[in-house]
Amino acid sequence: MSFPLLTATAALPALGAVATAAVPAARRTAAKWLALLVSLATLALGITILVRFDPGGDRYQLTESHPWIADFGVRYELGVDGIAVALIALTALLIPFVILAGWHDADPLETGNKRWRPTQGFFALILAVEAMVIISFEATDVFLFYIFFEAMLIPMYFLIGGFGDSAHEHGDEAAATQRSYAAVKFLLYNLVGGLIMLAAVIGLYVVAGNFSLAEIAQARANGTLHMATNTERWLFLGFFFAFAVKAPLWPLHTWLPNAMGEATAPVAVLITAVVDKVGTFAMLRFCLQLFPEASKWATPVILVLALISIIYGALLAVGQRDIKRLVAYASISHFGFIVLGIFAMTSQGQSGATLYMVNHGISTAALMLVAGFLISRRGSRLIADYGGVQKVAPVLAGTFLIGSLATLSLPGLAPFVSEFLVLVGTFSRYPAIGIIATFGIVLAALYTLVLYQRTMTGPVKPEVATMPDLRPRELLVVAPLIVLLVFLGVYPKPITDIVNPSVKQTLSDVHKKDPKPSVEAAK
Repeated sequence: MSFPLLTATAALPALGAVATAAVPAARRTAAKWLALLVSLATLALGITILVRFDPGGDRYQLTESHPWIADFGVRYELGVDGIAVALIALTALLIPFVILAGWHDADPLETGNKRWRPTQGFFALILAVEAMVIISFEATDVFLFYIFFEAMLIPMYFLIGGFGDSAHEHGDEAAATQRSYAAVKFLLYNLVGGLIMLAAVIGLYVVAGNFSLAEIAQARANGTLHMATNTERWLFLGFFFAFAVKAPLWPLHTWLPNAMGEATAPVAVLITAVVDKVGTFAMLRFCLQLFPEASKWATPVILVLALISIIYGALLAVGQRDIKRLVAYASISHFGFIVLGIFAMTSQGQSGATLYMVNHGISTAALMLVAGFLISRRGSRLIADYGGVQKVAPVLAGTFLIGSLATLSLPGLAPFVSEFLVLVGTFSRYPAIGIIATFGIVLAALYTLVLYQRTMTGPVKPEVATMPDLRPRELLVVAPLIVLLVFLGVYPKPITDIVNPSVKQTLSDVHKKDPKPSVEAAK
């Protein structure tokens, strides 16, 4: 029996979460180190998956399959394709940085009287989210995926509602009220999406008789499973609605700015760089593979929604006064690009969308974590409270600039390649939508450069005159992310080689081929 690598990669952070939570309250530092070591061990397993995966091999590799609820056709089935491998690697990579960046975010607060916060619980919850996200990327049983797709809401709810930095701006009671509102809004939006998906999951079982993704897709491909047109469309909408909430896609996006604004910066990274990727990943794995005809039927509307997300998110980012909410609205715009690439139904678009998921995770982590370091020094999220930071903290300002330039997809940094592929893939099939989406790049340049100008340049404000530069721990968090942004911007081939075969198989599922060029190349 081969070693269950996929199970181990998800189980290790889950067991680590239990162990971290069990550390005595007086041993906060020990709990932090335990969580960090577990995340590094999980990263090692993620790299092992990356190394062992063969892009030219079977579609799903490292598979595991065991009976679970046999009477209802539910199995414990895991397997990874190239898209899942890339996102597992991203998740395993980011969690150690999230833990390091949040090293002091759950320490006791001094607010008139000392308020205790469960430090162990904070880091245990981060590991729990990691475990659930990883197994969501691995699950090839629809019911198993649904369980963890919903379960990850619980630790995220407590991370948003129980920990936050808004106490810097308000009294404890006001801060707690805002965090509670953001956490409840996050939970309700995603629960509604999950309940609608549950109805669709049950409907899929009624039609197919089991929950195995591979078996259902194979039965559909060879003609032994037929779905009525209306049935397929309703099931598709049930799945897509839940994924669009998680992504988030306009108009189901409104929970994200509240959640990211009230969470600590590391938890905000966990939301948008890790958890939200499950939504866009699931569109590729489940919507297109299980419901190919319905996916093509819904494509025009979805492309319009993605286009609105791109422009709307960018416009709202331009008008923000709050640094973290600006990054949140920028992420809504970026997720619009990802969905656009997925439903452009071209190899360039879907490869770009998958690459965008990885690159957006790295770039958003870099920008948001540096922004978190900045906010912790000044005690304010308001852009107007800063000015001249580059004169007193040049390293902080420099890393903030690189993160900002990555957000606007500057050539030479990783997001440029993915955004370019999405636009090329979209333009080849839907030129009008591709042209309009390009305006999102112009708006991105506006909101990121204005943000940098107002916070980092100009006269030094008295409140930032003594601001310290990045400390060694903070540099250890940011420097590897900056290196990755540059490396993948110059040489994205390691990721594209892994994801391209899976993209071609996904296009084959929906019976789509790349459009032929209107002008043939000269021979």
